[in-house]
Amino acid sequence: MSARPYPLPQPSEASSPQAFGRRRVLQAAALGALAASAWPVLADDTKLLRVGFQKGGGLLGLLKAQGRLEKRFGPLGWTISWHEFPAGPQLLEALNAGSVDVGYTGAPPPIFAQAAEKDLVYIGAEPGGPSTESIVVLPASTLRGVAELKGKRVAVQKGSSSHYLLLAALRKAGLEFTEIQPVYLAPADARAAFESGRVDAWAIWDPYLAAVQATLKVRVLADYGQLLRPNAFYEASRRFVSQYPNETGLLLDELAALGAWATANPALVAEQLAPLVGLPVEVVLVWQQRSRYGVQPMDPATVATQQKVADLFFEHKLIPKKIDVAAAVWRWPKA
Repeated sequence: MSARPYPLPQPSEASSPQAFGRRRVLQAAALGALAASAWPVLADDTKLLRVGFQKGGGLLGLLKAQGRLEKRFGPLGWTISWHEFPAGPQLLEALNAGSVDVGYTGAPPPIFAQAAEKDLVYIGAEPGGPSTESIVVLPASTLRGVAELKGKRVAVQKGSSSHYLLLAALRKAGLEFTEIQPVYLAPADARAAFESGRVDAWAIWDPYLAAVQATLKVRVLADYGQLLRPNAFYEASRRFVSQYPNETGLLLDELAALGAWATANPALVAEQLAPLVGLPVEVVLVWQQRSRYGVQPMDPATVATQQKVADLFFEHKLIPKKIDVAAAVWRWPKA
């Protein structure tokens, strides 16, 4: 099934732009010319915005499918290029290397990046759903609870959102991370290991989670139902936001408007994303029905929650030093 373009509401006073207090800045961006700079340009001096997204990509995947950034940025002299990554850590490595300018990940990847002194900033947050990632076992497994993971092999992408889920679930069950055998694998390799029985459990996020729930009928040992629920984040290179604050605001504007539409229309979102992720529409719909969309500024409560996530990784010696999340927060332009 091919994706169909669906009409989306334009940003309005009741949706995102006014809520973020950036209307006059964005109007200036729409009316003003872009200043000459050293940013990557094409042969005709069109600037290039490089967007990193993960499989499916959530709102970024929808932006790509619908060509909304091309329509918004094209008249301002920009071309958009899209770069897919298997998980957040790989995406942020590319961002740090200067291969992409903006991206979207779960909570832990920017923590690991900041601990490694990579120069990125948080530009916005998105609420996490309680069951968009889980620790799962095969139906035939004898494991019935997280406490039974002691001594077991658990597949997880290092530095991913599910890495935090695993840490938090183990703590709640009274286990230390050192009491399990983590097997660090990217999602595709993790699924192969999980299906073959080479690992006992798998901590994974959507849409991979929805896919194995549909095909393997996995059993969930834990999700965020009884745990501190972290946010997901939009990140950018500090150089990009410093040089192009107006364009950063335009991107967030599009994400806010699209998020409002996506939250209200999960079935249409599933229909558009299914061909992009190579999954049946009904599987993608499960993912969408438990997702939460709506880009938000990095307010003190959001920063405090992310700091708790970072502190947990430091306590387990999974990052080399304690970090200050607030030091990597981009302050949104004021109207």
